[in-house]
Parts: sequence; structure tokens; C-alpha cells
Amino acid sequence: MKALLKTDPQVYKLVKAEEKRQKEVLEMIPSENFASPSVLEALGTVLNNKYSEGYPKKRYYQGNKVADEVEILAQDRAKELFKVPYVNVQALSGSVMNLAVYFALLEPLKGKIMGLALAFGGHLTHGQPQSSSGKFFKSTLYILDKEGRLDFEAIEKQAIKEKPNIIVCGFTAYPRIIDFAKFAAIADKVGAYLLADISHIAGLVAAGAHPSPVPYAHIVTTTTHKTLRGPRGALIMVTDKGLKKDPDLGKKIDTAIIPGLQGGPHDNQTAAIAVALKEASTSSFKKYGQQIVKNAKVLAKELTGYGFNLISGGTDNHLLLIDLSNKKVNGAVGALALEVSGIIVNKNAVPNDTMPPFYPSGIRLGTPAITTRGMKEKEMVKIAKWMNEAIGEVSNHSLPSDKEERKEFWKKFKAEVYKNKKLLSIAKEVRNLCSKFPLF
Repeated sequence: MKALLKTDPQVYKLVKAEEKRQKEVLEMIPSENFASPSVLEALGTVLNNKYSEGYPKKRYYQGNKVADEVEILAQDRAKELFKVPYVNVQALSGSVMNLAVYFALLEPLKGKIMGLALAFGGHLTHGQPQSSSGKFFKSTLYILDKEGRLDFEAIEKQAIKEKPNIIVCGFTAYPRIIDFAKFAAIADKVGAYLLADISHIAGLVAAGAHPSPVPYAHIVTTTTHKTLRGPRGALIMVTDKGLKKDPDLGKKIDTAIIPGLQGGPHDNQTAAIAVALKEASTSSFKKYGQQIVKNAKVLAKELTGYGFNLISGGTDNHLLLIDLSNKKVNGAVGALALEVSGIIVNKNAVPNDTMPPFYPSGIRLGTPAITTRGMKEKEMVKIAKWMNEAIGEVSNHSLPSDKEERKEFWKKFKAEVYKNKKLLSIAKEVRNLCSKFPLF
């Protein structure tokens, strides 16, 4: 980055500081990963300079011969990897991709979406009232059972009663295998489209480490930067089942993207997606996907042995959701203590959480990024031990109910936790481990 250093040393310094941070900590937020040098190089190319409004061979601007080839390449690779007949690679983010599906299929303020409630592991774009998906369209939200698992009997009853136009499956904090066939049976029964948002598990699906929704769903959406290990972006895929239900479904989605929600795509992003899709088609990526799950299962077993309360009792995929209530710690306190220890997770609500959103009862963590670094089962045992020690160091930090007292508590706790010798000692051990597993 010689040019950046010369032009803007301040930004250069910040980029290098973030690079150092990533190298020295255990990135365990399950929606984060490390893109390869090839993906990062594609993002930083002259493709950034081009406007390509429209679609391949049908653009509004001239000079798009190369951009057309890039986009077609990305489309073809996605079709081959996920075995689908149609792909739109232009959505700039996960929120846009799902909105495009809704605008393609639903009438605003009349169409109805049925998705998992946010507090139970759903996503904002699955019909939550706080988001545009819940403001522009009607929604009905299903929940998990007492064990933290999908209750298909209850979901079916709700679908029959509510008659949604779209049922969304695919979640942000669900640690178990998703039975797409059961969702399909419910959607078919009520005449709804089934939208499988596999943003979290797309890499696992590509690697054969999680069943694919393609035979069952009408539409499959995914971001490209989580387990798929690409740039930030998104794919909207229509299956054979989707085209059978509506032969114009792909055209409707294209129109929803442009002119509906976006102007020109980001061609450098499209190129980086193409690179990531090629990487995901290799045998080494399949081994990587399988290792993600192996690592998560070992981590779950070790943490359970330390008395951690894992929602649903464990994991089948890349993530773990943990209720810290029995440790007498809330998620915000726990996540900060772990961050000081060099272990990066995120605070997260758990099913039937009684705590406020900013101080939820749980934490969410996963193994994609640390598996990218090459860590395996042996390292999961160490990480579980450090997590137990770190959480134990901050146990019994109860959150006051009064808002003003809560602010004072948080201010005092932050001042203390950054000086905690035990946590800083763990961070030193983490840095030593990370040095043995370089990012690239």
C-alpha cells in the first residue's frame, strides 16, 4: 500500500492497526471470516472505476464488454456451485437481496412475510417490524420451542392461520441443521413461496457440510462474506422449483434490483465474488467446511463440560449460542471480558430472553474465521479453557435495573476490565497461539 501511505498516512495507519488486531485475536463472531488475498486483490482493482447499470449485454452505459464478462463469470460459477438455473449477483448486501425478493413478489403493505422472530435467531430482514421488511410489508413471526429448536407443528399451524405469501427459513443464531423439506411441505400446503436465506451456512452447503435448500426452496439468498469467505456482497438464486412456480421469477428479481433498489453494481465486488466462488469449488474448501463443523462440535463439548448452557444443547453447524445466566454474567459483560482476553464474540439475545437488547443474556460465537487460520480440534480445547477462565473472572457482575445505575455500573466495569491481570494474561496466550496460525 505504498500509494496509500504516501497520499494518506492517517488512513494507512488505521488500516495497518486493524490488520494487526485481526492477526492477534481469535475472531469468533460467526458472521465474520477472512477473505483470501486473491479476493482482496480483486476488490482493489480498476473495476472499481466503471459504471455498469443494467445487466450483461444490456447496459445503459458504453464500455462494458469486460464488465459483462466478469458478471457472467460470477453468475456461471454460482450456478455451478449451488446447482441452480438462475443467479443475480448484483445485490450490494444481504438486506438489499432480501428486499429485492419481497419487492419482486409482494404488493407493498399487503403482502405477508413469515420469518423467525429476531429474539429467537431470525434476521431483521425476515419481517421484523423494526426493519423495512416489516414496514413495507405485513409480517407474522414464528418462534422456537423451549429447547431452542424449530417447532414445525407450531409453524405449520401459524402458516395455515396467517396465510403468508413468503415463508423465510435460514437464520442468524440457530445452531442446528435446518430441515428444508419440512419447511417446503408447509409452504406448499399454504401456497407460499419458500425463501431460504443461507447467508450463514452457504459455505457449509457448498462444502457438503449442511444439506442444501435448492431441491426444496423456490428462492435461495445468501451473503458472500461469511462461511463462503468472499467479499461483502450477495447472491439471489432461483431454483428449478421456483421457475416452475413462476417462469418470470428471475426477471422479476432483476427488475427489483434495478431500477427498483439499486443503480449500477460494483464490478470490483462482482469480480471478488467470482474469485470466492472458484475457491469454494475446490476440494480444499470442502475440507475447510467440514473442519468448521468439527471444530464447533469440539468447542461445544468442551464448553458444556465447563458448565456453559448452550442453546439447543450443542451445535450441528458453525455457531454456538450460549446463555450466560447460570454464570451470573450478561452477554455484554461476557463479550467485553472475552474481547479483553483476545477472544472476539458478540453479545446476543437467547430464546425467551428477559434482559434488555443492549445487555442480553447470551453470546454468539463460531468457528469459520479461526478455521480459516488452520486451527483444529486441539486449539478448540485451549479456547474453551480460556473462555471459561475469562467468564469466571467477571462472574457475579449483576446488571442494575435502574437505567442511571446501569450507566454507572458499565462505566466502572469498563475501567476495571481493561486492567484485569488475568484477562490480559489470557490475551498474551491468545497472541502466542495466533502467531502460529498466520492469516495468509
